[in-house]
Amino acid sequence: MNDPARLTLLRFLERVQLRDLDRTRRWIAEEERREAERRRGIERKPPEPDWLLEQGLNPSSPPVYVHVGDCWNTGTRSKGIEREQARRALADGVEACPHCRPDSALRMPD
Repeated sequence: MNDPARLTLLRFLERVQLRDLDRTRRWIAEEERREAERRRGIERKPPEPDWLLEQGLNPSSPPVYVHVGDCWNTGTRSKGIEREQARRALADGVEACPHCRPDSALRMPD
């Protein structure tokens, strides 16, 4: 005996599963888009500077420290500088960071 109600239920189940599959495919596409965006951001990110100059609390304050570019103790007021600028700052009396020791990395005497 054929049960038309069973066939109706199976067709309904098929529609639900197709809708779920479409939704899952949208989620996958969105995740792939995010991942591609993340990779592009990494590729476009400028390289970290080799040397950093940490400014004082306000713009008119003198610099506080010279850091090696990857120092873990840099403040949010640090900006990238060139090697010669770092040497000049240290020679002019800006303190060398006691953690990353840029004076040693630059081979500058005390």
